[in-house]
Amino acid sequence: MKKLMQKLCYLFLVVLTVAMSLSGCLTAVAHADDGVDAQAAITMDAQTGQILYQKNANQLRAVASCTKILTLAVIEQDVANGKLKWDQKIKINHHVAKTSTDWHFSNVELKQGHSYTVRSLCESMMIVSADGSAEALALADAGSTQAFNKKMQAVAKKAGVTDAKIYNMIGLSNGELGENGIKGVSKKAENAFSAKDMALIARYLVNTYPDALNITKENNVEFKVSDKQSYNMKNINAMLPNNGAAPKNGTMDGLKTGSTDKAGNCYVGTGVFNNRRLITVVLGTDIKDFSKQFNATNKMLEAVQGAYQPVNIKQLSNVKGVSSKVKVAHSKLSTVKVGMKQPVALWLPKGTNLKQVNGEIILKSNLRTIGGHKLRAPIKNGQAVGSLKVAPIKGMPSVKIPVVAQQSVAKHSVFN
Repeated sequence: MKKLMQKLCYLFLVVLTVAMSLSGCLTAVAHADDGVDAQAAITMDAQTGQILYQKNANQLRAVASCTKILTLAVIEQDVANGKLKWDQKIKINHHVAKTSTDWHFSNVELKQGHSYTVRSLCESMMIVSADGSAEALALADAGSTQAFNKKMQAVAKKAGVTDAKIYNMIGLSNGELGENGIKGVSKKAENAFSAKDMALIARYLVNTYPDALNITKENNVEFKVSDKQSYNMKNINAMLPNNGAAPKNGTMDGLKTGSTDKAGNCYVGTGVFNNRRLITVVLGTDIKDFSKQFNATNKMLEAVQGAYQPVNIKQLSNVKGVSSKVKVAHSKLSTVKVGMKQPVALWLPKGTNLKQVNGEIILKSNLRTIGGHKLRAPIKNGQAVGSLKVAPIKGMPSVKIPVVAQQSVAKHSVFN
């Protein structure tokens, strides 16, 4: 009898272990190795900000030339507000020309006294990581490294980044910028962002300035160095279509690589997978093997696509425990209709559906009554009133989807 009990207990443990393994394969993608050989990594849905994979995602690290994604976001902003124009020409001074021919850096040659358009400088900065071009853009836009940094910090804040260390527009050490470095800062200081920071910045760029992808998706672009000299720029992003590391189940169309001894090899990418735009980040891959940043990204994408699938939410009531009506105070009406501005998709573990996902509506603090369960009238149709909070993947951060009023509600008056 004792031996029988021992065998039954053993059998129970085996079954339990297998069951836990099967359930864990759908929810623990972020904690498994999955072959993602990087110091830090993250995958994020560009529309919702839902995190699908993370590894040391909040750890600040040097990111080298991935910094130029933020630099491009600042330039895009200043083109949009009229401070710069794409066809505007920037004249190259002695220092920038010297930077552009320094063999230690990534570059296209910029000749002193020659002028290049904002567009061509952005192309060279993003396609072949031209450091001189990044420096020329920043100095023409803001006048100094320090002034441009303030713009970088402001755009990073708009993207949701608050903890990054930003020293320059390129991603080099402060000392490597020579006379354009920031005084009073260590020469060894390099920009530092977390994988999540870089994902948020990339997400902000592609959502706010989607035309940026028209630059980053180009495989080959001709750069006119002078009237008599041109250079064919081959994009160093090996994950673009028709390149060796191009993913099998989706299409990459950007963004940027980066590499220094301190940062290792890094890659921030974006592309469409399962009909959803994703942002991928891998930081700190082996500096001696340029391909590992792309291999790690593909492994991460395979893990995500193997475990999850996007499911559309057409209305709030599609989610378990969520109503399309919210109680309202100070009005003749007892409730107000709410919904999303547009349908969105959540990634769920394969084999699950929205009715298995719990959600709740979190009302904006300045609009809700004490206790937080009712909105205060008046409410305008289309007004943002809160967010739908859901946690569709175990072990991952919750997702917040904006919720708006779908009708106007007048404030109750004693005179009517």
